[in-house]
Amino acid sequence: MFMLISSVHLKMAGCKHFFLQFTGRWYEMAVLSTCPHYMQRKKRHPVIMALDLKHVPTQHNFTMTSSTFKNGTCGETLTVYSLTSTPGRFFHRVARFGADVDSFVTHINYDEYALMLQLSTEQPSGNKTTTVKLYGRTMSVSAPVLDQFKALIRHHEMSEDAAIMNQRKGDCFPGKQMMEESANHQVAVSHYDEPVHDSPFDMRIIINNRSCVCFQAFVPQISRQNITTEEKQSDV
Repeated sequence: MFMLISSVHLKMAGCKHFFLQFTGRWYEMAVLSTCPHYMQRKKRHPVIMALDLKHVPTQHNFTMTSSTFKNGTCGETLTVYSLTSTPGRFFHRVARFGADVDSFVTHINYDEYALMLQLSTEQPSGNKTTTVKLYGRTMSVSAPVLDQFKALIRHHEMSEDAAIMNQRKGDCFPGKQMMEESANHQVAVSHYDEPVHDSPFDMRIIINNRSCVCFQAFVPQISRQNITTEEKQSDV
């Protein structure tokens, strides 16, 4: 292919135990996406989702179980994410849409909040979607955290006024589980040390006490040149 992608600059020491501290219970507090169908669905049900992150033993994966109300019924959805060698970066595939999704935790305070950036590419259309999510350890977030969420939205040239603030609808204790994972989710970590799509970001990790700001410098660094490479795109 004819593309040179900038190197990834990492300060690994501060986020050495990122994943262990990232697991546990989170709540999806706010979202914004460039996908109109996703936004329509979220607007119909702007409900805070409980998210439980657990490591899959002996595998480079973790599961995210989301619990929420849908049509008056409480249910669960299970998604399997593949880990990468970069702290705060994950991958999963949405089979029914043929979409490859790269997820980046851009900012996090392990005890309070996390900002998630998701970049997805549908196959075979090649349609790309950008989604920004705000997670909280509790069902409330501070004004400074909301400001960071809005700043991330503006950075990706989306309107903060379009963001959906989820509402609490009560505690959800599901009686059944709706499984969404498939065999395609079990992806080896080594396949995704570089983005599936063309990554326009120079990524850095910065640590400060209990906060780990990952992929902080979102600066376009792609230089398109007639340079051949022996790297092959991974089949998904």
